[in-house]
Order: sequence, then structure tokens, then C-alpha cells
Amino acid sequence: MNKNNITHLIKPGALIALTTSLVIGCVSQQPKSNEQQANPLVPASKFDLSHWKINVLVDLDNDGKIDEIDVKKIQTYSHPDFFYLDDKGYMVFTSPNKALTSANSTNTRSEFRQMLRGANTKIKTKSPKNNFALAVHPLSDRFGSIGGKMEATLKVDHVALRATDPSKNAAYSVVVGQIHAGKDQALIDTKLGYGWGNEPLKIYYKKWPGHKTGSVFWNYERNLPKTDPNRTDIAYPVWGNTWENPNEPGNAGIALGEEFSYTVNVYKNVMHLTFSTAGKNDVSYSINLGNNVDAYGNVDEKDHPHGYAADWHYFKAGAYNQCSTKNAKGIWYPGCLGTGDWATDKQNGDYAQVSFSKLVLSPVSYTHLRAHETCA
Repeated sequence: MNKNNITHLIKPGALIALTTSLVIGCVSQQPKSNEQQANPLVPASKFDLSHWKINVLVDLDNDGKIDEIDVKKIQTYSHPDFFYLDDKGYMVFTSPNKALTSANSTNTRSEFRQMLRGANTKIKTKSPKNNFALAVHPLSDRFGSIGGKMEATLKVDHVALRATDPSKNAAYSVVVGQIHAGKDQALIDTKLGYGWGNEPLKIYYKKWPGHKTGSVFWNYERNLPKTDPNRTDIAYPVWGNTWENPNEPGNAGIALGEEFSYTVNVYKNVMHLTFSTAGKNDVSYSINLGNNVDAYGNVDEKDHPHGYAADWHYFKAGAYNQCSTKNAKGIWYPGCLGTGDWATDKQNGDYAQVSFSKLVLSPVSYTHLRAHETCA
């Protein structure tokens, strides 16, 4: 898509606080503070968290909202139940089925949100300088970066065990990495088909109760309004099954506590994904996020013809529990059990937990890309 096709349609204010200065999307290792060094259970004592904030599903400041820990505060922050460094050096994210949630969500999360601005709070969270764009975006030079890269090595320790409607796809699953497109009402008002706040990437782990192993897969959400019946997630297998398949993955799957890695490398307009784990072949996908061609090279007539071309984006990582306690129509509401009391819910297995041994943000990588990338 030619940038000029959409540039003239974007209203002033549809992209908040545009400026021509850039924030480099590089995350360098920061010196540890005295407090970090004195408290080895603080995740920032081992992991570079200089470009992450976190939502933790408690309300310790009593403002009626889920607590949000910014880049500055996270350098000395941990929570003994939901975000901490364990005795083996893993950064642990825990999310019970029933707890405080972020606005407009019925799913709990202990999860990072990328902050390209670092600790510079003069730059607003939704500012282009705090988010990345695709190269095809008509104002791509205004953003903190064009594309970017996230690498993680992790293990899923636990997924929720009890759902009243296990046939719902989201039951027994947790999202461990995402690319989120920004929710932007001004952009929606342009009627270009952007700004809905959809997700071009969600990396899932799902394990049915009683199974030996679980499955790793990733989903692409069609970039359509919430009211459009075609707005749904397309699942792509990595190891084991995709989310609707109740069969035992066996040796093809990934067990709880078994490490695996993912790399998300968004170069120009193409999202390159690589998944690896010991004893199995690497799995790779590439998909152009600026059109409606799927990861198998087929045109998806139901998707937006220009994909996520004019959206703004950010990475997320942690434990985004998909076992909503809401019981309603649709694949997202399996009616998972939970009381809201952490001790009780932990004992009953009504939670998700994910532990990272590596989580790194960096500028986009230009090497090891597929041959067709040069045509993107």
C-alpha cells in the first residue's frame, strides 16, 4: 500500500502528540541501583526493565484500579505472589482467574507493556514516540521505532484447571507474549479501519487437565471492529495443537515446566516469528502486517485489506490469563472458577503462572530473514 493512500485521510489528532524527534528502540543494560543490589528478589536486579511497565492485579494504592508500576518504580518493585524473582533466578508472573482486571477486560494479567520512552514521562503513553509503527505507516518517521524485536525464554508452570465450559477455546490457556495495536478513538473516527485495539500477535500455551503436555501456538486477530462477526483470531500451530483441539499432544507438545523460546522480529512491514526448544525442530513463520495475506501466503478476504498498516503498536509479555471467570456466549468466556482469595485459588489450581529466564527488547534485526522479506 502506498503511504499516500491514507496520509490525507488521517485527521489532526488521530495520532497523539506527533513530533519529528525519535526515541531509539534500543534497550541497553542499565547499571543496577544500590537498592536493586541489596534486594536480589527484585526482578530488575537481573533483568533489564528499563523499557517496561507492569500491571499487577492488586490495588494497594486504593484508587479502585489495577496497580500500574511505571518504568522508574519497577526498578525496585516486586510482589510476593504475582511478580517476583524466584530462587533459581526466574522472573515469575502469576495471574489468578479472579482478581482485578484492566479496563474493558474480563481476564486477569500480570504482564509487561513496552515503554519505548523509558522513564521519560513527559512523553505520553499513547504518543507515537512511545510506540512503534510499520514502515508502510504514512507517518512512520514520527514513531519511537519502525518495528522492533522481542526475545524470550520461558516456562509455563501452571494453567487454570477448572472451567465450567471447557469447550470454549480460551479455557486452560495463557498468553505469554503479544503485539498489541493501540486503541485510538480519533483514528477510528477517520473510518479507515484502524485504531480498534486489536492484536496482530498473541503467543499461547494451553494444556488440558489430565494431559501429559500442552500446546504452543500463536494467533493473528483480523483487524476489524469489535462488532464485525469476522473479527476473530486465526491460530497457527507451533508444537502440539491449536486452541480448539482437545486431543492429547503427547510428545509433540510442551510439558509444564519445560522451557521454550520465541523471537518476534518486526522488520519493515513483516513480522518474523521463530520458536525453539530442546529436542524439537525450530518453527518459523513470517506474515506481512501491512496487508491481508496470511502466514501461509493466502489472501484472507475477510481481513482488513491493509492489515495493521496505520495502527501503532507495542510489545507485551508475562502471564495474561485467558481463563475468564465470565460465563457467556463466545469463545472468550469459559466460566473458569475462582474466589478472588489468592490462598484459596492457589490451592484449587485456579491460576496461571509463567516464569522467564530471558526477556530482551532490542532494535529490529536485519539478519536471518526470509528471502521474500526484501519484497515487503
